[in-house]
Amino acid sequence: MANLKELRSRITSVSSTMQITSAMKMVSAAKLNKAQMAITAMRPYADKLTELLQSLSASLEGDSASAYAEQREVNKVLIVAVASNRGLAGAFNSNIIKAVRGLYENEYAGKQVDFYTIGKKVNDVVSKTHTVVANKNEVFDDLTFANVAAIAEELMEKFTNGSYDKIVVVYNKFRNAASQDVTTEQFLPILPVENATATNVDYIFEPSKEEIVEQLIPKSLKTQLYKAIRDSFASEHGARMTAMHKATDNATELRDSLKLSYNKARQAAITNEILEIVGGAEALNS
Repeated sequence: MANLKELRSRITSVSSTMQITSAMKMVSAAKLNKAQMAITAMRPYADKLTELLQSLSASLEGDSASAYAEQREVNKVLIVAVASNRGLAGAFNSNIIKAVRGLYENEYAGKQVDFYTIGKKVNDVVSKTHTVVANKNEVFDDLTFANVAAIAEELMEKFTNGSYDKIVVVYNKFRNAASQDVTTEQFLPILPVENATATNVDYIFEPSKEEIVEQLIPKSLKTQLYKAIRDSFASEHGARMTAMHKATDNATELRDSLKLSYNKARQAAITNEILEIVGGAEALNS
């Protein structure tokens, strides 16, 4: 009977876990739907704005070139690592941690590498071994363009005042609910367009090209960072929904297996009791 009691306890425990993971899956699915619509709507605008600014910046030369496009010898690098404040999202956070570890151990080995973290999980890891100049966990509590723009302005200032020669953003790019791509994008300096001749269009600028670029570049950088964080936000809910779906399926499978074991053990116990009764009756009759 002790074995049956243990099995009943485990079945109850697994059933409770299954209810929790199922509820978390539904919550993440609802949040994912809203986050997915937001990132899908802004991607075309952000991508076109970035393409336009790269093309215009590439056409400026000498003193007219933007300070945000200044190419310097890379000695000091700032990695903006975007993860999440919570776990239970599969490999979502660990993939970011692996990516930034690969950057400072390989690509930027021998250089000064500091971190700007957005998300508690990545901050908890990198802060143990590297300098974290700022940690913006609270941005996910109110993910608006204004709050992200303030972060972008801080990063832009760190580049223009010479604190860092290069700033990169590492985040999970949303593909679909079950798939996210770890992406590393150069934030500053602005990358020149790869094929300037292919995008060279005869525009008429009013006011001057230089004034337009100087006004649009900050907006473009803010939009680029906002898109990255929005991508990560949608990816987090997709990863958590998938992880909770798998956890629910595993819990269901384990519960069914435990119920089968319980029924077999209970049937064996009943059979033994019947055999004992029959054996006792035969002993009385003999």
